[in-house]
Amino acid sequence: MARCPKGGCVLVGCDFSSSPTPRKPIVLAHGQRQGARVLLTALQSFETLAAFGQWLAQPGDWVGGFDLPFGLPRELVQALGWPTDWAGCMQHYRRCTRAQIRETFAAFCNARPVGGKFAHRATDGPAGSSPSMKWVNPPVAYMLHAGVPLLLDAGVHLPGLHAGDPRRVALEAYPGLLARDVLERRSYKSDDRAKQTPDRLIARKDLVNALEMGQTRLGLRLKLSHAQRDALVDDASGDRLDAVLCLLQAAWAEQRHTDGGDTLYGLPPGMDPLEGWIVGADAPAFPGIGRAPAA
Repeated sequence: MARCPKGGCVLVGCDFSSSPTPRKPIVLAHGQRQGARVLLTALQSFETLAAFGQWLAQPGDWVGGFDLPFGLPRELVQALGWPTDWAGCMQHYRRCTRAQIRETFAAFCNARPVGGKFAHRATDGPAGSSPSMKWVNPPVAYMLHAGVPLLLDAGVHLPGLHAGDPRRVALEAYPGLLARDVLERRSYKSDDRAKQTPDRLIARKDLVNALEMGQTRLGLRLKLSHAQRDALVDDASGDRLDAVLCLLQAAWAEQRHTDGGDTLYGLPPGMDPLEGWIVGADAPAFPGIGRAPAA
């Protein structure tokens, strides 16, 4: 693993899958920040959780944004009687099977009124993210179950949650946070070939153009080659683009640490140390530039 060069720290953005396959791998975007510019240097994929865990465990110097939840809602944890310290809660959670998670969370939801089935983390509102206890559409509960143990076993540092190797820093990221700054509710991706439409292709082009112009709440400009731009736009699944969106969130966090001395890497000081926080979720939203026409 390369060390942080003088021109900027090594950055990574991760589009995570709880069940990676050759067709739907985990995708990493590598890059570095130079002032307000973020240079995409490489894209990398992993077809198994074990291979990704091996990459995480390598010695190195990086700051990464990972598209998976790092914690569960406090309301849920307390209702279930699980440990309310983050490390204890995650150790308990990793010992559960997916079937146990589904059954436990479904029972919790079934006992609650319509319109309030799921418990939410404090970050879900400002980030616009799905509750981390959802086990379908998207199955983020399984992503937490698969991903956080890999981070813990690799010994990385999770600011505000868990002390680890300060040279490998992992932060919770969410691609939708930046995508909505540009596209609002326009969809730009689908794993279903029948839904990989020209409108979604146009949306990806608009999103990439906006990232290159620095038109998100982060104020960072993405630097791409022509081939890289084509690769992001042509990937109808959006996996590569999502990894790059996470890369930009990692760059914003690294900027706050390196230039501003923020030991929390841009996370709010008052965040719940059980739930965690999506990096950049409390930054002012950028007014959308890709608004859909009025009906």
